[in-house]
Amino acid sequence: MQTETDALSLTFAALADPTRRAMLARLAQGPAAVKELPNPYNLSSPSISKHLKVLERAGLIERGREAQWRPAQLQPAPLKDVSDWLEVYRKNWEANFDRLEEYLRKIQKDKGI
Repeated sequence: MQTETDALSLTFAALADPTRRAMLARLAQGPAAVKELPNPYNLSSPSISKHLKVLERAGLIERGREAQWRPAQLQPAPLKDVSDWLEVYRKNWEANFDRLEEYLRKIQKDKGI
């Protein structure tokens, strides 16, 4: 369980930055070279490299080599792990909303609305 929690922590930390989220959104469309990735803040090459390393460490991307081109590719498994983790909470929220909806209907019925 500790390993899973650590992986989730790495994934959430990687997703916390808008530049990295923009990079992942681009990579969801297919592999891309570094120059093809969004750089909304005109970051330097070393900064972009650091962002890619964070994504790679979290397992969200994989980088290959094709001559001088180093394409990055999305690895969706960590996002599935986040989705699975959030699913427990989604069920809880839905149950709370169902109870709220039932309560509101009761109030409306009692008031004749």
